[in-house]
Amino acid sequence: MATGSARYVRYILVTFFILAVFYFVSNSADVATPLRTQVPKPTTNGQAGSASDVKNESPNSGKITTNYDASQYPMAMTPNDPGWNDLAGIKEGPRMNATFVTLARNSDVWEIAKSIRQVEDRFNRRYNYDWVFLNDKPFDEVFKRVTSSLVSGKTHYGLIPEEHWSFPEWIDQDKAAKVRQDMKERKIIYGDSVSYRHMCRFESGFFFRQELMMNYEYYWRVEPSVELFCDVHYDPFRFMHENKKKYSFVLSLYEYYETIPTLWDSVKKFIKNHPEHIVAGNSMGFLSDDDGDTYNKCHFLAQWSNFEIGSLTWLRSKAYIDYFESLDHDGGFFYERWGDAPVHSIAAALMLKKEEIHFFNDIAYYHVPFTHCPTGQKLRTALKCHCNPDDNFDWKGYSCTSKYFEVNNMDKPEGWDTEEKKD
Repeated sequence: MATGSARYVRYILVTFFILAVFYFVSNSADVATPLRTQVPKPTTNGQAGSASDVKNESPNSGKITTNYDASQYPMAMTPNDPGWNDLAGIKEGPRMNATFVTLARNSDVWEIAKSIRQVEDRFNRRYNYDWVFLNDKPFDEVFKRVTSSLVSGKTHYGLIPEEHWSFPEWIDQDKAAKVRQDMKERKIIYGDSVSYRHMCRFESGFFFRQELMMNYEYYWRVEPSVELFCDVHYDPFRFMHENKKKYSFVLSLYEYYETIPTLWDSVKKFIKNHPEHIVAGNSMGFLSDDDGDTYNKCHFLAQWSNFEIGSLTWLRSKAYIDYFESLDHDGGFFYERWGDAPVHSIAAALMLKKEEIHFFNDIAYYHVPFTHCPTGQKLRTALKCHCNPDDNFDWKGYSCTSKYFEVNNMDKPEGWDTEEKKD
């Protein structure tokens, strides 16, 4: 009987011990992995989008905040700054309310996987920013599994609403079809593509209003098949915030005129109807060589390079929404083939002050067929670049980057004239 009582007491003690261990482990796990602080999702007129699920709940060492002393968290902007070669581990300090964003199809999975590896290896593995993927069809499990395994931050998957990827009711379908056929016969690139037109309209007016994107204030656009040639030694999102930048680029180009013959007419109509949205100290000189009478076709190369870092707050502003809706009702996305690059570029040049637009010389970037390789041998060496400077498009004859520097009265980077001679 005494033996049975002793055995019973041992059972009770073992049970209490197991429960105590389970309680300790559970509470320790909660403390050890705090998730990044999220701001409340704002509400806005015209908000639309369908959020899917979230993968990869990796914590972020920094918290989203704009209330911090920048001097306490210095960024290494030049090779002479402390911490320039500190590229290992998670970077301490604040994080901006920012995300990478990608428009992709399920079939793009292996090409976007390459892009993610480039971005993570050169930058995001130290910052753990989120990544939003958008598609007009549901993402499959392969796409989610592959992408979530590569991204160091959280991954989010959104389904684009049909009304953001279809013909608006005011478009004459017969007229649009004839335009596509005519462009096909004239061999204009993507001239007969319906999906390409939906993409350009979506990127021009809707990506920043998707439900998932409403959680963020800054975006970095990345799409399949891109390459980053150099290390990124600082946080571009923080740079944008602290320097009050709202739009940025790495490449610029003259647009293919046959795709936008009436775009400038629509822009001038908008300017006439909404002079309150055109700011003083803008970059009209980048767009026009005759004070706005005609368009010189220059644009920041988002459409072909798929690179942008910008302010979502600006894109969701009344000024930009009025601009997009004015252009959208003129029908040029379907009656011609207006690209999102000139649409964004014209808006930025007219609605933002010159100093609110930034050229990232030190972010080396490639997307078929254009290359931005940082100008300056010393800089390329310091950034550990593997791009060929002979491929740099910046100072070639069809680039508008020189005009950007001239309009802003900026000195061009050291070595630009040597690269220009190789054109």
